[in-house]
Amino acid sequence: MKDMSNHSHNHRRKKNGFTLLEVIIVLTLITLILGLSTVFFAGFLPTAKLDATGREISALIRHARSLARMNMQTQTVTIDLDNGTYGVEGRVVKKIPSHILVSIIDPFSGEIRHGKYPFVFLPADGMEGGATIILRGGKRKVRIDMDPITGAVMIKNG
Repeated sequence: MKDMSNHSHNHRRKKNGFTLLEVIIVLTLITLILGLSTVFFAGFLPTAKLDATGREISALIRHARSLARMNMQTQTVTIDLDNGTYGVEGRVVKKIPSHILVSIIDPFSGEIRHGKYPFVFLPADGMEGGATIILRGGKRKVRIDMDPITGAVMIKNG
């Protein structure tokens, strides 16, 4: 009888720690999850940069329009298509990420892909022209439309 109680007591003893197989399985699952999330976020990053660049350019245009009205001075936003930069004349110039292609659709000249293109905002709440900015990144594009009469700036993702 005594032997039976020792056997059952040994059988009930709790395990301490994990087996090597359990640790290997958990590490494999963690590696798999991290690998898949990296692929997901790598595909998401260019899209996020494209959207962010579209928002920044449209915000800069709205800001220049406000400055023109507030200071009663003409403000010019210039997009340099060759160097991939944009900014308000006389202020900080920002760089467009290298993977984003920019073109401008001018109502009179058609599509422009090279050179510098100015957007001129007048103090009397107006704008010269009414061009559209197209940002392309991969399979997506962002379109920034400007209404020369109302001054409204609209972003469309496509």
